[in-house]
Amino acid sequence: MDWNRVEGSWKQFSGKVKEQWGKLTDDDITQINGNREQLEGKLQERYGKAKDEVKKDVDDWYGRQSW
Repeated sequence: MDWNRVEGSWKQFSGKVKEQWGKLTDDDITQINGNREQLEGKLQERYGKAKDEVKKDVDDWYGRQSW
């Protein structure tokens, strides 16, 4: 899995991220700035999920993206 695609195109992906995880604020999106660890941390914070569950959610979301 090449997360660099997301980091390099964060402005385009941020809309898709917000669609998937609506509890993230615009400030969260700006702060994350394509960093996967930041994304997972914010998701844990906003949704109250365990780290491994959030990691799986992000993996699943990433896998569904059309490249």
